[in-house]
Amino acid sequence: MTRLLRYSTFALLVLATVVFVLLHLSGRWSIWWPVACAALVAVGVHDLLQTRRAVLRNYPVIGHVRFFFEYIRPELRQYLFESDGESVPFSRQQRAIVYQRAKQDQDKRPFGSQLDVYATGFEWINHSLAPAEVPDHDFRVRIGGPACTQPYDASVFNISAMSFGALSANAIRALNAGARRGRFAHDTGEGSISRYHREGGGDLIWEIGSGYFGCRTPQGGFSEERFVENALDPQVRMIEIKLSQGAKPGHGGVLPGPKVTPEIAEARGVPPWTDCVSPARHSAFGSPLELLVFVERLRRLSGGKPTGFKLAIGHPWEWFAIAKAMQVSGITPDFIVVDGKEGGTGAAPVEFIDRVGAPMQEALLLVHNTLVGLNLRDRVRVGAAGKLVSGFDIVRTMAMGADWCNSARGFMFALGCIQANSCHTGTCPTGVTTQDPIRQRALVVPDKTTRVFNFHQNTLKALAELVAAAGLSHPGQIRPHHIVRRVSHNEIRLLANLYDFLQPGELLDGEAEPAVFRTYWSKARPDRFEAAV
Repeated sequence: MTRLLRYSTFALLVLATVVFVLLHLSGRWSIWWPVACAALVAVGVHDLLQTRRAVLRNYPVIGHVRFFFEYIRPELRQYLFESDGESVPFSRQQRAIVYQRAKQDQDKRPFGSQLDVYATGFEWINHSLAPAEVPDHDFRVRIGGPACTQPYDASVFNISAMSFGALSANAIRALNAGARRGRFAHDTGEGSISRYHREGGGDLIWEIGSGYFGCRTPQGGFSEERFVENALDPQVRMIEIKLSQGAKPGHGGVLPGPKVTPEIAEARGVPPWTDCVSPARHSAFGSPLELLVFVERLRRLSGGKPTGFKLAIGHPWEWFAIAKAMQVSGITPDFIVVDGKEGGTGAAPVEFIDRVGAPMQEALLLVHNTLVGLNLRDRVRVGAAGKLVSGFDIVRTMAMGADWCNSARGFMFALGCIQANSCHTGTCPTGVTTQDPIRQRALVVPDKTTRVFNFHQNTLKALAELVAAAGLSHPGQIRPHHIVRRVSHNEIRLLANLYDFLQPGELLDGEAEPAVFRTYWSKARPDRFEAAV
């Protein structure tokens, strides 16, 4: 029924053409009616056969209404999308940036900034009167600590975790093929490695969640044998243990049995057509020290590949407990990915999306400061994710302490996502988040592969221009004093003066000043996540 509704306009036009032809032949109607309907039918046929626009392939003829308003939007923006001089909502600006860069459209703009530069929270990067020359935009960061024997030179901008099952097969194909073409990494999400990840041959970050998909025993525990089978694949470049994700930290999940298709079951290592459960917490470890032992175990089993974990920050003492466990055991992860609460997801309880977990900025600063204060920052790389799309997003995040950035939302936009907010319904109009074979057929892999590649390349080119304008040669040189924020109408502050940044070894000296360390550091214990009384 849903499929019939999608093509109802086109079907009605075909029917109307037949009727008007018969009426014309009977002498009752002018020739122009069947000609007009036939012309629209021809448009519909073209929409079904073209490969650039998924919306038109799923909604022939009627889908042009959307693109008509998209075309006239710049001229009507003041009246349709703005009020009282306010800027366009951030999500719409993000989408416009991605679409332009993915489609290789001109991303230049006349008449200056459309943002209110006097609005509280407005940020910018200070430029240099002696701009640098940056010959290459392919910025890299080496990930791999002292115990790692296969370090990975990662791009500073990669695809964040999105599972097969949440995304369609064609979406996974396009993302991975684009990653291979651009030599950047594709995080599998906790749904494990599917056949569609392997088709493209792009670098993979294998995310392992509490369901241990891809390395799971029949009872749902961790399987060392299954882990080794996947981890030794040369396509897998890093191993990431997911402790929590920003959009719904502390919340497990269930993929209902009717959605567990044979393909999804194959990737996850579960029986098809049965409920697929992701518990809220891991069963392979129960304390900070056990977590680090698990990290060391996976690094050894994978042949020395970079191994770390991803987390959203909740209780500060739990993160401090992990940090103290690093001190006690001498085991450090090769990397930590900080996932901000503003990150997206296909479906989560409203309260979790809005009110649970720390935003990326505060979470990233806490992790960065802790590692600096323990003299561990040079051993552990830090990635960050949470609504990052533009070159300036990357610059600001690296200024706050990240070594690289991940983006899910940006690469979804590059695939053609229009934020229809139907990810959890299986009726995605662009074929990005559906398992319906007809709907996902609309997403043409070669075309979207190119768009994924273009978005990555053009974002890094924009990043290179920002870095050069600041007089630097690599985004890793960006520091908090390069970024400025307006805190009121008549006051601005450097990020370096707005936030507390610890000095190397400051936690070892017991002199850390920020309130969060004074309050919670002494209560954290390396052998348990609970705070000491």
